[in-house]
Amino acid sequence: MGIIAKDDNQITLYYNSETSIGKQTLGYVESSEREILTVDISKTKVTGTQWTELAAGVQIPIRELVDQDHPEFKKAYGSQKVDLDEHDWLRILEKTPSVLAYPIAIQGKRFLAIKNPSDFAKFIESDSAGIEKPYKKPK
Repeated sequence: MGIIAKDDNQITLYYNSETSIGKQTLGYVESSEREILTVDISKTKVTGTQWTELAAGVQIPIRELVDQDHPEFKKAYGSQKVDLDEHDWLRILEKTPSVLAYPIAIQGKRFLAIKNPSDFAKFIESDSAGIEKPYKKPK
């Protein structure tokens, strides 16, 4: 059992409101007409356990959640790609969450790493593909 709440009727978005992709993704999520829970990592502390669960949910290693081209990351580690262990990557995310590479959306058991804000639209469309649309009488 994970620590992150997962609800089929709610979209949970982990994002950074200080980034362009974070702001744009939030707009898509808010326009989805679904119940949403947002976690702005620039204002809310995310634990190592949560970061681990997010990485597992999108099926990537924790290091891939870190944008190694981010100016804050480069300031601390230089411009060369670094090879750290999982614990070190978690500490980076906990201490400098602004280096999160992209927002992550969760609905039920489905996780999506949003590399482009329009990815969220596809995520929602795939969720509602099997839902019967209400009949609308033609005008």
